[in-house]
Amino acid sequence: PGSKVVIQYLQDADLMPYLEALGFHLAGFGCTTCIGNSGPLHPAIVKAIVDNDLNVAAVLSGNRNFEARIHQQIKSNILASPMLVVAFALAGRIDIDLNAEPVSVDPNGKPVYLDDIWPENQEIEALFKQHVKKELYELEYGRIFDGDEFWKQLPDVESITYAWDEKSSYIKNPPYFENFNLDLQATKGNIENARVLAVVGDTITTDHISPAGAIPEEYPAGQYLIAKGVTPLEFNSYGSRRGNHEVMIRGTFGNIRLKNKLVGTREGSYTVKFPEKTEMYIYDAAAAYQADRTPLVVLGGKEYGAGSSRDWAAKGSNLLGVKAVITQSYERIHRSNLVGMGVLPLMFMPGENAESLGLDGSETYFISGIENIKPRQQLTVRSVKSDKSEIKFKVTARLDSDIEVDYYKNGGILPYVLRKIIRQA
Repeated sequence: PGSKVVIQYLQDADLMPYLEALGFHLAGFGCTTCIGNSGPLHPAIVKAIVDNDLNVAAVLSGNRNFEARIHQQIKSNILASPMLVVAFALAGRIDIDLNAEPVSVDPNGKPVYLDDIWPENQEIEALFKQHVKKELYELEYGRIFDGDEFWKQLPDVESITYAWDEKSSYIKNPPYFENFNLDLQATKGNIENARVLAVVGDTITTDHISPAGAIPEEYPAGQYLIAKGVTPLEFNSYGSRRGNHEVMIRGTFGNIRLKNKLVGTREGSYTVKFPEKTEMYIYDAAAAYQADRTPLVVLGGKEYGAGSSRDWAAKGSNLLGVKAVITQSYERIHRSNLVGMGVLPLMFMPGENAESLGLDGSETYFISGIENIKPRQQLTVRSVKSDKSEIKFKVTARLDSDIEVDYYKNGGILPYVLRKIIRQA
């Protein structure tokens, strides 16, 4: 549960022994299942899923049901009330009509239906009034800043700046102000000779772009941690390592269920590096492009960036070297976050998309009209194929206001704010 109070009132109501008898034990407080910290599946189950390409399901009372979020091997995640979670667990399957079929059978083999175990509203209200008391909340939240013995043993440091620990694998000094210059550089001129890092379809979520769950050992982020002396058992999750940009860059477009059309039907954090046409991890390709000083673009469909308002989906894109994203539509917050990180969100004209224009991601891209960009301005994109043939099309710059234009021209909101502070000092 999210709060320690929940366990208090479940224990006071004498419900925990019955939940535990069904296999529902206290695993921890805060983000667990919905952030991918529900623990591993039995190795035999994982093997069966992988060997047979099974689409297995999880039922949870959380608020996230993205692919690979609850567990990397689970494709289908169903949100339900806590009582229905118990019911589906008893049934052991989701292809069941709980209104007509028995949930299970009792020790005597008699069918037990949902109606037999579903509590009446009056019963729930009576338990609520008796056991959910404001004193429980006052007690728990009154000592929220006390901390445990480990917290209390941490040394106090009196400083207005943070002392970066180079050995830390959780918190590192981010590179957002590297090569910072007070004067606006020609950082936001036209984009030339750009390559495509990924071609994705509709409803690509921020969880596809920047997963928050488990870190695969074989992926670049896992290999980075291993090289730093972190064992796979100590990987924790992407979400817990948001303070380490080295992990998060390697995790960008790192969802094992990502479908990048550049690699056909293969799922995972893979792409094709051009012009060599070499298949590799997305991070490795981006690093190679950066070494060549090649800017990057991403091609997408509808509802790009749906789901959680994850700032790292924009941060990671920026740090990978993505200069622009061209899609049919954006989720509102992710579009804003891209602007805030200096990544240009572009939209195809109505009725057009990558497929209709004949774009497959192997092209070299030139985007002009950026130097004097204004809100919602139309820009021209020229894509050049390997045979030198060209496809030209218009896009709309989704800089929706003058202040967003300023953010973009400054390379993002952080450089914008820093320049403003320095100039006003």
